[in-house]
Amino acid sequence: YEWMAYDGQDGHIRIASLPDMWERTLTVGSVGKTFSVTGWRTGWTYGPEFLMKTVKAAHHSIVGQCYTAVQEASAIVFELETERLGTEESYFTELKKQLLSKRERVVTMLKSAGMRPIPPEGGYFVVADIGNMDVDLQSEDQSKTKDFQFVRWATKNKKLTGFPVSAFYSDEHKHLAKNYIRFSFFKEESTLDKAE
Repeated sequence: YEWMAYDGQDGHIRIASLPDMWERTLTVGSVGKTFSVTGWRTGWTYGPEFLMKTVKAAHHSIVGQCYTAVQEASAIVFELETERLGTEESYFTELKKQLLSKRERVVTMLKSAGMRPIPPEGGYFVVADIGNMDVDLQSEDQSKTKDFQFVRWATKNKKLTGFPVSAFYSDEHKHLAKNYIRFSFFKEESTLDKAE
């Protein structure tokens, strides 16, 4: 996500780069997330040696195999993108342009549906406030928070699926997110066409 910064943001600030944080931070990366190839289960972790010892021990016990072809392809694409970084040919430059356009499109759609979207400064999810929407949710499971009810209602009635933000909260704090739905805008243009 570090390459997906919008609106004049200088980019992602790595926690480990802040004062006194290297000693207490493990940085985790993924080829799948970095280059939008989620099936490539190849990643990396770096940090201070005393923290890495535990990661190495867990890695040894968890990873059963790693495909050489994926590792080689990952190395090649990183070398290529390192040369292109900051140019118009860079994947990261193009990705940022595409996502910014999609973000604006989804924000506009959500506003036109009566939601109050909060445009993100990075990433590819937009959170929308549904608190002011007048939607009858009585047919939904009343034991769930409003965001869960709304997502279920929208999926059934509008063929639009978001993610209830309260799912990220503990039970005692779910009420704080009851009016918020998260939508991904990293979608094919044809999918966004259907949403309009």
